Amino acid sequence: MTKPPLTLYLAAPRGFCAGVDRAIKIVEMALEKWGAPVYVRHEIVHNKFVVDSLRDQGAVFVEELDECPPDRPVIFSAHGVPKSVPAEAAAREMIYVDATCPLVSKVHIEAERHSDAGLQIVMIGHAGHPETVGTMGQLPQGEVLLVETVEDVADLDVRDAEKLAYVTQTTLSIDDTVEIVEALKARFPAIVGPHKEDICYATTNRQEAVKAMAGKIDAMLVVGAPNSSNSRRLVEVASRQGCGYAQLVQRATDIDWRALDGIRSIGITAGASAPELLVEEVIDALKARYDVTIETVETAKENVEFKVPRMLRVPA
Repeated sequence: MTKPPLTLYLAAPRGFCAGVDRAIKIVEMALEKWGAPVYVRHEIVHNKFVVDSLRDQGAVFVEELDECPPDRPVIFSAHGVPKSVPAEAAAREMIYVDATCPLVSKVHIEAERHSDAGLQIVMIGHAGHPETVGTMGQLPQGEVLLVETVEDVADLDVRDAEKLAYVTQTTLSIDDTVEIVEALKARFPAIVGPHKEDICYATTNRQEAVKAMAGKIDAMLVVGAPNSSNSRRLVEVASRQGCGYAQLVQRATDIDWRALDGIRSIGITAGASAPELLVEEVIDALKARYDVTIETVETAKENVEFKVPRMLRVPA
């Protein structure tokens, strides 16, 4: 039986970013250095395949520090943690490794610098997301106010409208964030922004690649986890750019084939915490059903690399 033709557009860049790559290496090197089990507070990155793979190697994932025994190493996830977490680990005399993405750490430092200058912080982010919790937890309660939407800006109750700064979660939609920033500046003209954009290069690049191919395709598949902020934003960006159908899939088995009935072109990208192996799995599933022609849509080249902490580069 003849397979129907399908043009497959592959986004470039896609998948792992430098911060995710570093965080996974940190867990693997910790296991090599100290042996299993090594504890990890929260999912090291938001991807079930990655987490399950590390669990098979001896990593134990927990939500809070009190679930960790004091005599085993603990790693803090790439999303960052409130200041109280390393303080508690130090008080318990635990060995701990901070796998916070350096670009998230940059936002932490920014928030502290503004606070030291007497400014109250407005954070643009998603309530409950571990990165937002970690950033807000760098300062005492009340010093960081959270906004998620343009509407939230109107309800802000600030201490002094002349002494404000804003920071953002690194994995937001660029377009949504611009709208919120504009609303903040309209209401608080004196508000201070970041020295350099907080939304990370990988989030920006992946969204730009989706925008570049959204007009060419009938459907978009985003490989990523449902709790991955940057992956979910890619689905939103595709829909907003006019793509008729956009779906988030963790694995090829999640593809809704009925929704793809009759399509002639499809785009594939992957969130920053999704391994390329899962993208290849989706491509293979499409090849099994279609006569596939592959085109790459490249909008940026990435050569960023972050070093792992020095304590993991020296023998135990």
